[in-house]
Amino acid sequence: MTKDEMARFRDLGVATVYEASGREGLIDIPLIQLLPGSRVAGLARNVLCGQDDNLMVHAAIEQIQVGEVLVLSMPEPGPVALIGELLATQVKVRKAAGILVDAAVRDVEELVELGLPIWTRFIRVKGATKTKVGELNVPVAVGGTQISFGDILVLDTDGGVCVRRERVTEVLRASEARFEKETRLREKLVAGEISYDLHGLREFVEKNRRKP
Repeated sequence: MTKDEMARFRDLGVATVYEASGREGLIDIPLIQLLPGSRVAGLARNVLCGQDDNLMVHAAIEQIQVGEVLVLSMPEPGPVALIGELLATQVKVRKAAGILVDAAVRDVEELVELGLPIWTRFIRVKGATKTKVGELNVPVAVGGTQISFGDILVLDTDGGVCVRRERVTEVLRASEARFEKETRLREKLVAGEISYDLHGLREFVEKNRRKP
């Protein structure tokens, strides 16, 4: 993936990429977006922590590459803070694009001030232990979607979607086509036409309506 292609995924956004992918890869959980309006796309850098433990978050820091999305998970999602201001500061220094946390974060005011885009399942003060050895760069499941190391994650106000690395070129091409189609449709809607007719929905309703 080139930097321009990654930026294009970011700009196209979650909804367009998800639909264009054939509705594959949705991270289907309610995510809290700490920085309103933030948008990122990047390669997934996965961390599978021990249950209620963030030892492996510390271990992962040195592996983060510029522009990656750090994905923090546990065997069972729970309201335990895997990351706070001090860990997030290290992630920002490594120039990650953002963080996806399938657990909790804390130090929210400080995280917002830090300015690193973060999406999290929970906000809780409860702290993690540092005694359980987990795994790095293994596939993790978040919101019903398996995320493998090197897949593309797109995150914005709508939530998140994962694009499998073997489908990146195909999905980007389909996303661009969908964007162009929706641009043309928007022009017609602004001109006063309605989707009920443009999508052939009126004809479908009339054909399938129960007769009195």
